[in-house]
Amino acid sequence: MNGGADPASAGVRGIGRFLEIQNLGLNLPFALAFLLTAEGGVPPWRTAVLVVVAFVAARNAGHAFNRYADRRFDAANPRTRGRALATGARSPGFALAMTAANGAILVVAAYLLNPLALLLVPVALGAVLGYSYTKRVSALTTVALGAVEAITPAAVYIAVRGALPPSVLLAVVALLAWGTAFETVHSLGDAASDRALGLRSIPLTLGPARSVRLVAGLHAAALLLLAAFGAAIGLRLPYFVALAGMGLLAASIDARLAARPDDVRVPFDRHVALGLLYFVGVAVALFLPAVGSRGLA
Repeated sequence: MNGGADPASAGVRGIGRFLEIQNLGLNLPFALAFLLTAEGGVPPWRTAVLVVVAFVAARNAGHAFNRYADRRFDAANPRTRGRALATGARSPGFALAMTAANGAILVVAAYLLNPLALLLVPVALGAVLGYSYTKRVSALTTVALGAVEAITPAAVYIAVRGALPPSVLLAVVALLAWGTAFETVHSLGDAASDRALGLRSIPLTLGPARSVRLVAGLHAAALLLLAAFGAAIGLRLPYFVALAGMGLLAASIDARLAARPDDVRVPFDRHVALGLLYFVGVAVALFLPAVGSRGLA
């Protein structure tokens, strides 16, 4: 038996590493949760597949373009200098090709969903591609990234319903706060490198202590807004129990950051658990009629 790696599978794994597919766990659970609430239960398989494909394609396009735009900075940052473009393992042309391919997949998925989804594709692509350049001119890159994540509930509802109910705006603002908090955590770990490279960020502007307090405030605001969203669409106890669990886990993240603002690996990993808790809370609230509600606005 040939002990070497199969070239095709090695190529797939290489693309997966380039796109850091493993980090989908940070935000895909939120997209799946909003898919359930938008449908009021299990969506048709066609809709579910197209929404997930569109979400992953948009994420991959933004990720690939970020690697292209930041390749010079990545090479100078100890945390990112092993990335494929920084080492020369992949070319800038490869990153642009991945951006274009995933952008095309997003367009096709949106076309197959509904006309409004297709019409709004340029807005989504503008957001996921444009944030890569904000750090050069503004300290608010983490807010721009939060805005990218805030697209998720709106995009899912538009994909499923072809419309955006007003109640979903609560989730949009919640994800703006949540995404900004997470990205601020991430940027705390890059503060020294950003300073050396002449880049801007909230931690460099506010300092570590105030940035950590900002993260805690954003976590609290996001959870309150998600609670208001759940109340507005008729979700009941399991959803709010999950939010309480998220609050406890977020508090542990905030406490750890207060003690070690430059050590962001554990807070980064715990954000995956936060997203999964949210998905579980939504799913249980929808699929256990004895304790949940299926009547969604």
